[in-house]
Amino acid sequence: MMDSPHSASLSMEELHEAWPVLSIDERLEGFRLLPSSVADDFFLGLSAREQAELILHLPNSERRTWVRLLPPDDLADLVQAVEPEQAEALLSQLDDASRREVNVLLAYAEDDAGGLMNPRFARVRPDMTIDEAIGYLRKQAREKVETVYYAYALDAEQRLQGVLSLRQLFQAASDKKVADVMQHDVITVSENTDQEVVSQLFTEHGFMALPVLDEQNRMKGIVTVDDIVDVVQEEATEDIQKVGGMEALEAPYFEVGFFGMLKKRIGWLLVLFLGQMLTATAMGSFENAIERAVVLSLFVPLIISSGGNSGSQASTLIIRALALGEMRLKDWWRVARREVLSGLVLGIVLGAVGLGRIMVWQSVSGAYGDHAFLLGCAVALSVVGVVTFGTLAGSMLPLVLRRFGFDPASASAPFVATLVDVSGVVIYFSVASMLLRGTLL
Repeated sequence: MMDSPHSASLSMEELHEAWPVLSIDERLEGFRLLPSSVADDFFLGLSAREQAELILHLPNSERRTWVRLLPPDDLADLVQAVEPEQAEALLSQLDDASRREVNVLLAYAEDDAGGLMNPRFARVRPDMTIDEAIGYLRKQAREKVETVYYAYALDAEQRLQGVLSLRQLFQAASDKKVADVMQHDVITVSENTDQEVVSQLFTEHGFMALPVLDEQNRMKGIVTVDDIVDVVQEEATEDIQKVGGMEALEAPYFEVGFFGMLKKRIGWLLVLFLGQMLTATAMGSFENAIERAVVLSLFVPLIISSGGNSGSQASTLIIRALALGEMRLKDWWRVARREVLSGLVLGIVLGAVGLGRIMVWQSVSGAYGDHAFLLGCAVALSVVGVVTFGTLAGSMLPLVLRRFGFDPASASAPFVATLVDVSGVVIYFSVASMLLRGTLL
């Protein structure tokens, strides 16, 4: 429990560290213990879901202050994080102009540029002098513009004509026109641009903000770098959860209910469980070989784990490369050649280690009988085949999913491992049947 409200004020760092494990009552108590000088910063640093939870537990007399502290894009996120009736209660705390801005943002998809943008941005006219533009920006900064990274030059119809940084603005001669200084070739995004594409543009160009335009080239707002940091974290979290073999969570771990968590996890587990049944079926096809040479079954875990591990590695590498834009679908042949060669080399190394282990153990204990070398060769060759197949399958499956419009992260490591397990059993017993026919088999 937090200290009582009568205790000394709490530091922002202390509350931030304890925040994930506190109940809502404890969070509210701790928040009220923060010095007023840091409370605003702490509140702005919370996620939209946490901000909404905190605000909804405040008295009505306090809600308005905190709701109006947020810029329109953050307010839209806040409204989307609560139930419809709660959303109405939050929107009722806003003035008419802010409510209109938020409602416009709510019309966009949450993961599009329109849903991320802030409609309040610094604007100037191309025909202004530099001194007029600086004075106009100063007035905007006092009234409503939250961040001023760049000034955007718009015509009378609000169409984007150019952009200039504050450095360019202050370095230019006072009597020059904005049009003489601004950059005319501007990188922009449309209202419907997906947030992943937007984040890639920020990564490639190092921008602090990107202008968002509609179909008529009218400027509707800006997406800022702090919004993209949240997007990158969200996308990475979703990909990691999918790679782990489950549906992506839509909230922090402790905020997902028990049955909600089960629902997110059971689907893929059932699919993978059914897939593993195919491994048992494949082994059943080689029942006679196992009966005649039980020693073969000792190496099944070694074979299938080698293939599963190599496939998981390849799948993870390709998924991340696709997410970062490091490769495109047309690169599939280059990827296939690279992964086949990698699989062969990795398989040879692992196979040699496996053969060496069998021969050393045979010399020490004689556990594998008179045909230990042939058995070791069967294991080594099977490892080469399974690892090569695993790396190829693990690298191609994300590309195939992307080709058909699915999320490559769905080619999760467990799914690839299950696929390779079945093929590994078939490869292993097929190789063993060929090499050991007439000896152990």
